[in-house]
Amino acid sequence: MTSRVIPVAPFTLTVFGATGDLARRKLIPALFHRDLDGQIPDDATIIGVSRRALSDDQFRAFARQALSDHIPASELEGPEVDRFLARLSYVAADADADGGWPELAQRVEAFPEHIPVYYLATAPHLFGPICERLGKYGLSRNGRVVIEKPIGKDLKSAVALNEQIGRIFPEDRVYRIDHYLGKETVQNLMALRFANALFEPLWNNAHIDHVQITVAEALGVEERAGYYDTAGAMRDMVQNHILQLLCLVAMEPPASLDADAVRDEKLKVLRALKPIDDQNMAAVTVRGQYRAGASAGGAVAGYLEELGSSTSSTETFVAVKAEVENWRWAGVPFYLRTGKRLASRVSEIVVGFKPVPHSVFDANVGPIESNRLVIRLQPDEGVKLWLMIKDPGPGGIRLTHVPLDMSFAKAFKVRNPDAYERLILDVVRGNQTLFMRRDEVEAAWKWVDPILQAWRGAKEPPRPYTAGTWGPSAAIALIERDGRTWLEDGA
Repeated sequence: MTSRVIPVAPFTLTVFGATGDLARRKLIPALFHRDLDGQIPDDATIIGVSRRALSDDQFRAFARQALSDHIPASELEGPEVDRFLARLSYVAADADADGGWPELAQRVEAFPEHIPVYYLATAPHLFGPICERLGKYGLSRNGRVVIEKPIGKDLKSAVALNEQIGRIFPEDRVYRIDHYLGKETVQNLMALRFANALFEPLWNNAHIDHVQITVAEALGVEERAGYYDTAGAMRDMVQNHILQLLCLVAMEPPASLDADAVRDEKLKVLRALKPIDDQNMAAVTVRGQYRAGASAGGAVAGYLEELGSSTSSTETFVAVKAEVENWRWAGVPFYLRTGKRLASRVSEIVVGFKPVPHSVFDANVGPIESNRLVIRLQPDEGVKLWLMIKDPGPGGIRLTHVPLDMSFAKAFKVRNPDAYERLILDVVRGNQTLFMRRDEVEAAWKWVDPILQAWRGAKEPPRPYTAGTWGPSAAIALIERDGRTWLEDGA
């Protein structure tokens, strides 16, 4: 069964960094799947760009291998593979030099009726130079540019990058991508809140006790160690992915699903976040760094061993107690957690409701646990609503806590599209709803920067934790001091 076909206009997609890891693992497979589902127009074309000298046929061979590595063989048996590869061509060009750019301009200008899209799947320091050369060679006219994270390493650098890009591309043609916003379950968070009368009346501090957002990875930094040591978990995950999820949970209902209406409400949440600085940092944040341990049934090295260094103050784990200071959320803590080499790979949002105000049941029926809504982003995307019900059988009432469980894979019996499949075509459609606006990015940095500065000022190393666990014990204490506990794996 294929997804419903929504046509898009013919486009020319130019992927910078086309031989890199992101293109190989995500972009090429995503584009093939959209082509397989009939969502790419017949005359759309894809141009790969990187410094490596390759012919068109060599780049197509690279793309064929990428499909073989990341798509089931059963989907690669028909003529669709050759049809997709025929769309591809390649230009060798350097972001810091003019070589190859005239040829790229010639390729793009061969399709004057197409929507030009430029995807910057490169190292962040090349974003600005690439945009400047797109402007220099006349390629920015009517073009749309897609920027991957990280957008800066702090507020100052983010502002500088946004201004550099903004001199070439107006804001309505800049697409700052966060692939978490393209995940099916994240989209369903909007549907759950705004398409059901059940939740939105309860979506406030009168009924919700707390919210947990966890993005846990079982893998270590591995080949990203060099980049990661300059970023850390706060910059790599919290400033973008996790804060965007927090915004979708906490934002007010937008007037419509128009891109700016949604992003206006997200911006209000970011501006309402209670500041964290050197005065309260120790009480509401925990940072950690993994040591050698066990993962996936085998021994794994610690962060320093993977980095090849004897010392580093970079955090691979962060836990934060955040608060949104407005009428809807006053007094409701948002517990944020992310880390490498944790016990399992899971990304989920847990909305914990307040307990019933009074129990009418006898004490022997068992504890009455609070309701909670669990929105699982990965793996096994789905939604669980935990309720108290009577345990079947005679002999009086015994209560048990069980979930209404909706797994996307089981409920719809279709392949769950990757987030990049939706986001790339949203760029072509000109829909910016799922992309970050400049002021959102800068507001997130305004909240994150004082935390990073407070950590530097404290001069305390990250707390060690054993690979394959759920992080340092201080993270458990952070939430248990409030009489709550972390919930894992949809529990």
